[in-house]
Amino acid sequence: MPAGSEGLLLRSSKHLQDQTVDGVLSSHEGGQGREKGGQPRSPSSSPLAYGVLDIPPWYLCIFLGVQHFLTALGGLVAVPLILAKDLCLQHDPLTQSYLISTMFFVSGICTLLQVFLGVRLPILQGGTFAFVAPSVAMLSLPTWKCPTWTLNASLVNTSSPEFTEEWQKRIRELQGAIMVASCVQMLVGFSGLIGFLMRFIGPLTVAPTIALVALPLFDTAGSDAGIHWGIAATTVFLIVLFSQYLKSIAVPVPVYGREKKCHTSKFYLFQVFPVLMGLCISWLLCFVLTVTNALPSVPTAYGYLARTDTKGNVLNQAPWFRLPYPGQWGRPTISLAGVFGIIAGVISSVVESVGDYYACARLVGAPPPPKHAINRGIGIEGLGCLLAGAWGTGNGTTSFSENVGALGITRVGSRMVIVAAGCVLLLMGIFGKIGAAFATIPTPVIGGMFLVMFGVITAVGISNLQYVDMNSSRNLFVFGFSIYCGLAVPSWVNKNPEKVHTGILQLDQVIQVLLTTGMFVGGLLGFLLDNTIPARVLCSRCSMLRIQRAARRAPCLPEIHRLVGKKDMKTEHYSAR
Repeated sequence: MPAGSEGLLLRSSKHLQDQTVDGVLSSHEGGQGREKGGQPRSPSSSPLAYGVLDIPPWYLCIFLGVQHFLTALGGLVAVPLILAKDLCLQHDPLTQSYLISTMFFVSGICTLLQVFLGVRLPILQGGTFAFVAPSVAMLSLPTWKCPTWTLNASLVNTSSPEFTEEWQKRIRELQGAIMVASCVQMLVGFSGLIGFLMRFIGPLTVAPTIALVALPLFDTAGSDAGIHWGIAATTVFLIVLFSQYLKSIAVPVPVYGREKKCHTSKFYLFQVFPVLMGLCISWLLCFVLTVTNALPSVPTAYGYLARTDTKGNVLNQAPWFRLPYPGQWGRPTISLAGVFGIIAGVISSVVESVGDYYACARLVGAPPPPKHAINRGIGIEGLGCLLAGAWGTGNGTTSFSENVGALGITRVGSRMVIVAAGCVLLLMGIFGKIGAAFATIPTPVIGGMFLVMFGVITAVGISNLQYVDMNSSRNLFVFGFSIYCGLAVPSWVNKNPEKVHTGILQLDQVIQVLLTTGMFVGGLLGFLLDNTIPARVLCSRCSMLRIQRAARRAPCLPEIHRLVGKKDMKTEHYSAR
């Protein structure tokens, strides 16, 4: 039977290995990451500056913690900005800043829980795109569609009780759905069901599911970028320039080491912070164009929302300090439609997280996580989603793949660095001006970031297909049919919602939310077809457990043996102490 995360596991490990081998050095290794002749070492042979249980100097923990925060920044900020339109908040940047700050704060709490009580690996927690599609599908129901007047900036009074109730009742509905669905995730994790479920979920299920997390968001990315295509194209150009063309260029930076004290070392700045640098430069460009009045000043003119002064009053209105708290938007409400939709997102998030655990363990020199550690990690992620729902982020939490990649770049696998990153997230969530600053990013700059980010997420999903035989007509059919239906069915249901009505309101809402969530439709079809259509070749649908057992006898792929890891490695650091 096909297995759940083996495609994602192998893809994550291979991708992160390639990323590290591509010439990246630690900012404090001083060139130790290369062998003679300038050839880079593999992660398994390159020494770690600090291992999982090591405690770096406090100043290094703070520096690397801030670096992890900046690495995750794009994903943390993106989710609230995507949901803003469906929450009727597109003309209320102050509330958007509150959501961003809440996301920072809850991500900090969940990161600390995961490091100390969960899988006990250096993994950062943050918002998940897997919850975005079902959230948007739920908010697209006739009951929750935004009134026409909320779409007109001239008619919106953000301080009026009527407007406040409009957006708060929507986020309360999201909160309730996320909190109930998170209980399912905790049950799957703490009960040990995750190991059983992973036997049935293979690359042909994972690939369409993850790809369809991002593909349906093309309209959001295109609309935001279309505010000013010149600014959006500049943002895309800068991110691509830094992440692809300049990634192997090292910048000398002063560092302080235990042995050499003060010295300079090469730091791959462009590869570590491509999104952040691209956003900041495009943001600065918008500011210059605003000051020089090169951008139109008429609200109805094309490109007006690229100006930086359209949201400038947010920084003045936002408080310096604001402590997010559970129930800050009111008491959560629950509907079956929302719960079932978010559960579909939970399944996708769980599969991705398991792959991240294995990839993280390998990069930091730890053995593959045992079953009890994976169960604990998934259970704690469920608890994190419960807290995210209670605090009102409008989203859940999951492991951040970007930060797993950063471990391979810095060669610092210490858990204390991620603890420092969690504390940085908590502080950033308390400083209200920080969230307000990110809420003022011009819309086309965000659109350019979305074009790159969603494209990469789609490609990551499709990359799982390298671990099945795509010369097989069976596998071509399963993937092609699944992903195409994942696009076609939601589009048809959105245009013809009355065709799926049964006369029972709650059932109608459940059906509509599920059938308008592309990753549910595609993932379900991939799951059913992959488990029922006979496969002539074992490698067409082999499970992760089967791959681990067969790798030492007759591996399906040449690289499986070294990606799976050794069985005799000690795992005491996974146990709570």
